[in-house]
Amino acid sequence: MIPFPEPTEYNPYYSQYVQHLKGEDVLDALEKGVTSINDLMTSLTEEKLRSAYAEGKWTIKEVLQHIMDTERIFCNRALRFARNDKTELPGFEQDDYVPFSDANERNSMEMLREYNAIRQATITMFQGFSDDMFARVGVASGSNMSVRAIAHVVTGHERHHVRVIKERYL
Repeated sequence: MIPFPEPTEYNPYYSQYVQHLKGEDVLDALEKGVTSINDLMTSLTEEKLRSAYAEGKWTIKEVLQHIMDTERIFCNRALRFARNDKTELPGFEQDDYVPFSDANERNSMEMLREYNAIRQATITMFQGFSDDMFARVGVASGSNMSVRAIAHVVTGHERHHVRVIKERYL
């Protein structure tokens, strides 16, 4: 089980995601996320997947692409920090990624296949880390972040977006 991170192990901004996992095994939660995303995406029509809940908001497909992009970026950070890379890593501007993702033009089943591959790689990577690796800390976006905090952020971030989809899009 990956220990729950202390608030000092991540930027306070991420507490909105980390708190989704309080008292849960993050690896189990990552597995549950696969079922949740697959069930959600396959239950919706292409028209619904290309819809946004308000003008200027992302479509459901864009949200899924954002989840995948963010997971990849954070997993890169986790790997580098786990391997004791002391390079300070830059942030990324999520709003700059979405317009260039062409998510709405993509086949939803291909997107799900990509999501499933990313998630399996994430789970496998985290399963291979030792306790010492999870405790390591690096700097990203100007803030300290532990590897175990990254695992919780990735998982909580997805839960946040699934909740928003269910509350505002459906």
